[in-house]
Amino acid sequence: LGPCTVPAAGRPGFTLGEGEVELGLGIHGEQGVRRVALQPADALADTMLSTIVEDRKVGRGDRVALMVNGLGGTPPMELAIVTRRALAFLAERGVTVERAWQGTFLSALEMPGCSLTLLKVDDARLARLDAPTEAPAWPGRGRVVTRRQVVPTRAALPTVKGHPKPQPEMPQVRAAALAVADAWDAAEARLTELDSKAGDGDLGLSLARGAAAIRALPEGAWATPSGALTELGQALRRSIGGSSGPFYATALLRAARFLASKPSDAAAWAKAFEVGVEAVSELGGARPGDRTMVDALHPAAVSLVRAVREGKTLGEAWAEATHAAEQGAEATASMSPRLGRASYLGERAKGVPDAGAVAVVIWMKALGARAG
Repeated sequence: LGPCTVPAAGRPGFTLGEGEVELGLGIHGEQGVRRVALQPADALADTMLSTIVEDRKVGRGDRVALMVNGLGGTPPMELAIVTRRALAFLAERGVTVERAWQGTFLSALEMPGCSLTLLKVDDARLARLDAPTEAPAWPGRGRVVTRRQVVPTRAALPTVKGHPKPQPEMPQVRAAALAVADAWDAAEARLTELDSKAGDGDLGLSLARGAAAIRALPEGAWATPSGALTELGQALRRSIGGSSGPFYATALLRAARFLASKPSDAAAWAKAFEVGVEAVSELGGARPGDRTMVDALHPAAVSLVRAVREGKTLGEAWAEATHAAEQGAEATASMSPRLGRASYLGERAKGVPDAGAVAVVIWMKALGARAG
């Protein structure tokens, strides 16, 4: 796929045109058989293997060992794509692959590309290939699983089928959840940027997937507060990657369990929020000051419960809780992370607020705006 540069020479040993590959190239850049236009990995693997099986008279009933070798600059994922096609190609022709190895075994510095090797084997050769060795780079036996194992999935969790008389506040609950979905979509780029500075950069995309899952919930999911939170929790668990999915799911499911036996009033909603936040802290082990989403959630929960207890409306209490969450999220910019991917950065993570905490503020503002 491309040349390598020998340090002593200081320049590539050969050149390839844009969108061009060379077949049969030598490991040191010796001229190959021919140059062709860049093709999909499957097509290139077929071309290479067709040449080998024809030249070495490999056919139905033969037993072989396969080696897929990276030339130095080819990622393992791309080698795996070639390996998958090579195994399928040989199986289609009735060739039994007794052993298969994939990796960088013979390389040319940073050269991108791969080589394919087939070795006809019998029991004696297999015994030698399987023999113990102290060679540090030898990958091992390379046994190939030839029989597919089909594992049945577990029965799906029961879902909410609806309620004969949906509770009156549920249209507003659904509208609020959809507002969260819109807010997550709008904030994708911002959250991605924040998460890239002190995390793995996937939070924006993960929450955008969560937004799609919220919109996909059926009408019957929105009959009762407890049922809606259960459905939301299960949907976000399946759709949001990383640690955020389990955290949001746990919070929602724990809150749903609390609301199942309570009247749907401001005090119950506030307590359910507090219960959900406690579940997040329990699951992840985070406490205020650790520079996580808990730094926004905890002060919000404390503020919400206190405001409702003082007799304020749920809307007023939510506004105060959102303000507390915003202050908590802003404070994370001066904290050293103790948990998660950001903890590897230590003091270098300072100066930027935690993306998870900012995400909490985003959905709390969306809920508050919808609730009016």
